[in-house]
Amino acid sequence: MRLSILSISNLSGFFPTTLTNPIPDSSLTTNGVPFSTRAYWMRQANKALVELSLSPCPFSAFSAVIVNHTNTDELGDLVCMGVNQRLQTGNPAMHGEITAITNCTAILTDPAGRFRLTPSQAQAAFADLTLYTNAESCTMCASAIRWAGFKEYVYGTSIDTLAQKGWAQINISSSEVFKASFDLPSRTRLIGGVLANETDPYFLWQYDRSYPCPGGCARAEKGASCRIAM
Repeated sequence: MRLSILSISNLSGFFPTTLTNPIPDSSLTTNGVPFSTRAYWMRQANKALVELSLSPCPFSAFSAVIVNHTNTDELGDLVCMGVNQRLQTGNPAMHGEITAITNCTAILTDPAGRFRLTPSQAQAAFADLTLYTNAESCTMCASAIRWAGFKEYVYGTSIDTLAQKGWAQINISSSEVFKASFDLPSRTRLIGGVLANETDPYFLWQYDRSYPCPGGCARAEKGASCRIAM
């Protein structure tokens, strides 16, 4: 059972055939999905931080939601979500995107769940889904997105912004990873910078001790990290 998504028509061509770094515009509709819906799901990715991390200010504030835009709901259907779990699990690979993909696989193949797909059907279903992440994926996660064959990959804060704000990064952009993936059989649309004005603040306080803490958190003393306000 495949989850179909309509083809995108209003932005530049699919990766890897044509490389672009689309600039979001509130008037654009891509693949029949208006910018307002893109913004909704990016905000849901931010909201997942609090829901899954049980903190309004998790240090590694990276999150992702995976959505099916083909059902009858105007906004689309949330299939799964995930947040960075490296500190909680001790697994250095458990970035938000990897966690979300892992969660989706479990949900799609759950014999008592909504989808009840076989492993091969679940793998094929990723070709019809959109991954939203509040920050541009690292090379590991961008590669996983391409290997999974997602229909779309939408991010907020860029790797350049993360690096400028103190986050250690492998400085290879998603566009570069996608360009190098031309041999893969699938194609994935990349849409960057969506709602970056809202996602950026989630990554600005960790290495700038003068930056305000997220709501519900405070610094116990000058120069301290943000913690849940008591």
